[in-house]
Amino acid sequence: MRRKASITLLSVGHACVDVYQGAVASLIPYLVAERAYGYAAASGVVLAASLLSSVAQPLFGALTDRRAVPWLLPASTLLAGLGIALSGTSGSYALTLAVVAVSGIGVAAYHPESARVARLAGGGSHSAMGWFSLGGNVGFALAPLLVAAVVGTRGLRWTPLLALPALAGAALSLAVLRAPARRRHPLGTAPAAGADDRASFLRLSLAVVCRSVVFTGLSSFLSLYAAQRTGGGTAAGTAALFVLYLGGAVGSVLGGALAGRLDRVTVCRRSYLLSVAAVAGVVFVPGPALYLCVALTSAGLYVPFSLQVTLGQDYLPSRVGTAAGITLGLTVSIGGLASPLIGRVADATSLRTALAPLVLMPALSWLLFRTLPEPADPGRRADPPAGDAQRAVPKSWVQ
Repeated sequence: MRRKASITLLSVGHACVDVYQGAVASLIPYLVAERAYGYAAASGVVLAASLLSSVAQPLFGALTDRRAVPWLLPASTLLAGLGIALSGTSGSYALTLAVVAVSGIGVAAYHPESARVARLAGGGSHSAMGWFSLGGNVGFALAPLLVAAVVGTRGLRWTPLLALPALAGAALSLAVLRAPARRRHPLGTAPAAGADDRASFLRLSLAVVCRSVVFTGLSSFLSLYAAQRTGGGTAAGTAALFVLYLGGAVGSVLGGALAGRLDRVTVCRRSYLLSVAAVAGVVFVPGPALYLCVALTSAGLYVPFSLQVTLGQDYLPSRVGTAAGITLGLTVSIGGLASPLIGRVADATSLRTALAPLVLMPALSWLLFRTLPEPADPGRRADPPAGDAQRAVPKSWVQ
């Protein structure tokens, strides 16, 4: 029960952080409407949130491999919320980029340490990591609704209200970190580290990058594209973005369940193959059928989400923080680096033409996964006994 409670709190806290990743893309239509940004300028906002986050993510991962930094959970949650809260308070494009970049750093600081804590709290279980990842995906799904409720009704100047999830997430993180100390759990240790498989981890990371490019490219422009393809305006775009993020929540849990029947590499490979057809449908299928293709794309891209995290940690068992920083953090952030290119092509041609190359990205991920082995001795158990929950508590929680 203690293990389940900790994972639940971590999952909800994860949602409170990742709502700010989803908020960046959700703000794009309002920035275009109120400030007359073009596609390139709008994609620059996505780049600002992604650039420093992409660089910082592995650095924070390396830090968590060297020492426990539990204070990063509440501090980074507040930082992520602060940046988005300030994003609409000034009409300055440069200031908007700066505060969104601050939010990206907060997101980068959160993921490596939280993934390490979740892995230990869940005893290395795939299902536990799936539920932790589910929280982040729920945060993504709620972002369009939250932004629409605040900015869509009151305008960009009301973005400070978007700081509320950060306050809640920081409080939840503190509750998780303090509860074991009050109960005086015995100190636990992580599973013994095996040999690193750096070649496999590199190929996995490249697959993650391809997945990140297609997901971030779609999330950055899907709301605008859906409005064009369906003729439904801003509401149609918000609905499409909500479907993209909500399908991710379903995909994360489904991935953990499928991994209990098939090996993780096989599940990921088949999911990416499905994503090829689904992304093509998003780009080329007109009318309401677009939403079905968006849902299939979301499921196909998110089934591998939590599995890639545990695979990365099993390929690099001596550096689980670094592995999580790359596989969990870069899954979202590095894709933003391609957004300005998509925006420039869209300004020069059309949004449909700019999105068409994204069909190739899941195909590349599928090819890379065909070269990956399933770790022979993964550092996890499918369902740890309840008595092991106490031994899964990380030392950092009581320091």
